[in-house]
Amino acid sequence: MKVPALILKPGREKSLKRRHPWVFSGAVERAEGAPAPGATIVVRASDGQPLGLAAYSPHSQIRARMWSFAAGERIDADWFRQRIAAAVARRAGLDPAAGVRLVHAEADGLPGLIVDRYADLAVVQLLSAGCEHWREAIVAALVEATGVAQVYERSDTDSRELEGLEPRSGPLHGPPPAAPVEIVENGLKLAVDVAHGHKTGFYLDQRNNRARARAAARPGITALNCFCYTGAFSVALAAGGAARVVSIDSSAPALDLARANWAANGLDAAHAEWRCADVFEELRRARDRGEKYDIIVLDPPKFAPTPASVERATRAYKDINLLGLKLLAPGGRLITFSCSGGVSADLFGKIVAGAAADAGVEAIIEARLVAAADHPVLLSFPEGEYLKGLVLRRI
Repeated sequence: MKVPALILKPGREKSLKRRHPWVFSGAVERAEGAPAPGATIVVRASDGQPLGLAAYSPHSQIRARMWSFAAGERIDADWFRQRIAAAVARRAGLDPAAGVRLVHAEADGLPGLIVDRYADLAVVQLLSAGCEHWREAIVAALVEATGVAQVYERSDTDSRELEGLEPRSGPLHGPPPAAPVEIVENGLKLAVDVAHGHKTGFYLDQRNNRARARAAARPGITALNCFCYTGAFSVALAAGGAARVVSIDSSAPALDLARANWAANGLDAAHAEWRCADVFEELRRARDRGEKYDIIVLDPPKFAPTPASVERATRAYKDINLLGLKLLAPGGRLITFSCSGGVSADLFGKIVAGAAADAGVEAIIEARLVAAADHPVLLSFPEGEYLKGLVLRRI
């Protein structure tokens, strides 16, 4: 059977020849063969040269995502079995009991697929039309490669809508989780609510950065964790010796799980303060009260989900960092992040520098932070470097 094709406009094959895995709608001249959403197509240059095989997504601005740059390859269940097994093998040295990202989309040659493993449970996100088309093969390959007893789906993000897909969540293999699953990260117990939490239930990408925050803490200091979610940074700071940790989040259920995580690690409840509030508003109140902290963590949600929202996100990042710097005690550290792929590390640094200037604070950069190694960045796909962070020391 002849494989449907996507024909590019003249000169628009250059990024694919550099092995960038996306084909945008503006680069497409026409589709041939009436491919269905998620179908495998051959991508061709305007002169007919085959450039590789991709998943077709007629409803998305990303019209095709490359499975392979070898046009003669066969995309079938066995291909997914091999590709997923290779991704799992690359994480062989990481302990599932601590939580590990097994598949990181484009970086593992599987655009639109995220798999996080928590102990004996894997959580998948099928975020593209291509992954949706191959869902049964993907789940079967994942179970074969890992032997996990449970696979749970959390394909309920906004990106599914951009692909013309309905949100989906629920068990795909084995029974649904009866309760949050516990992982042990750097010796600390943390509960993960895979059914109701953010993303797949937890932010494994911050594993190394939480360890760094713990190492920066000292006995007797006061710490502030903003957008604390289920309190992983809060627990790490307390484990490092912080005498008082204030944690802020707008979600009451997240704070309930954060309190449980605090208690599970034997930490004194008297050393914690939990504030259910809008972070921006609460930081302004804290500023007006004259509060000061020795370590502040700013780990906000994605302020720029699309390129069109970068300008608005820039203002939000500057505002939150300005407030944080005003609350930072002399000699204190601000650990600040952006997880917006549309905000580059260079732009984020400029935003934070502008916030420091407006706050009248001088600071040095002690470190630049990135995601943990199980969230790799493909050299030909710099857009994958979404998480960036800075450790600033006020002088």
